[in-house]
Amino acid sequence: MTATGKVWFVGAGPGAADLLTLRAARVIAEADVVVWAASLVHADVLAHARPDAQLVDSSQLPIEGVLPLYQRAAADGLTVARIHSGDPALWGAVQEQLDLCQALGLAVEIVPGVSSFTAVAAIVGRELTIPEVAQSVILTRLEGGKTPMPPGERVREFARHGTTMALFLSAARSGQAQAELLSGGYPADTPVVVAYQATWPDELVVRCTLGELAATVKEHRLWKHTLFLVGPALAAGGTRSHLYHPGHFHTFRRAEPTARAELRRVRADRVAEPAPAASGAAGGPAATDAAGDGRPR
Repeated sequence: MTATGKVWFVGAGPGAADLLTLRAARVIAEADVVVWAASLVHADVLAHARPDAQLVDSSQLPIEGVLPLYQRAAADGLTVARIHSGDPALWGAVQEQLDLCQALGLAVEIVPGVSSFTAVAAIVGRELTIPEVAQSVILTRLEGGKTPMPPGERVREFARHGTTMALFLSAARSGQAQAELLSGGYPADTPVVVAYQATWPDELVVRCTLGELAATVKEHRLWKHTLFLVGPALAAGGTRSHLYHPGHFHTFRRAEPTARAELRRVRADRVAEPAPAASGAAGGPAATDAAGDGRPR
C-alpha cells in the first residue's frame, strides 16, 4: 500500500520561537497534527500552527502514547509535525520514532534545528574553533545518567583532547562533571560557560572557571535544562585564519602575491618547528580530533 501520511521531525531550536528555520515554520503551518513537549519546547512555536490543527502536548506521554497519532496519520493520510527541542539529531529519541513510522508505511523527513550549544556560543559572542587553539568540538554528556553510555565514551577520556566540549544533560551531577573534566586534563582555570534555558525568557548564562563549576551550579540551583561549554577557545585568541588571508586563494578569489609568499614562509616555519610534547593533563596524549583517530591536529 502506498504511504499517504507523513511525519516531519522538526527541530525547534533552543527556545526562542524566532530561531525556527523558515522550513520548520512552513512545516508546522501545513501540519494536520502538531506534537510538541511543553517541558522542552516554547509554546510560541505553536503560533505557526493552523487554527484547525490538532495540538498534542507529549510531555506526559511515552512513545506508546504518540503511536496512535502516527497510526491515524497512516490510515487517514495526515501530516504530523513532531517538534523536538534543539536539533533532532542530538538526544531527541528520534531514531526509534523513525523506525515506528517506517514500519507503519509513513513517509518521514527531518528538519534540522539550531542546537543549544551554538545558541550559547552566540550569546557569549565566541567562536568555538579558534585557529591553533581548538579545531574540534566534542558534544557529549556525563556518564551515569538514565541512559547508559557506550564503552569508551567517558567525559574523562574526551577531556584529554583539551579542545572545546559541550556537555549536555549533566548539571544535576556538576561535582562529578567537574572531577571528570579535571582528571581528564583540563586545567582548573579553563573557562566555562554555564547556560540555563538559553534563549528562553528566564535565560541565565554565567561564566566561571572549571575549578568553580560545581559551586557555580549549586549557587544558582541549576539541575536541568543547563548546558556547559568548556575549553580554552572560550577565552583565548588564536592565529589568523587563512580563510580571509590575502595570501589564500580559492575558486572565487586570487591570492595577492606578496601575501601568498609570506603565508608560505609562515607555513614552512611551522613545519620545521619541533613537534610539541604530548599535552593533555596527567601525561595524556596529544590533542586529537573529536573522532579520536589519534592523528594530531
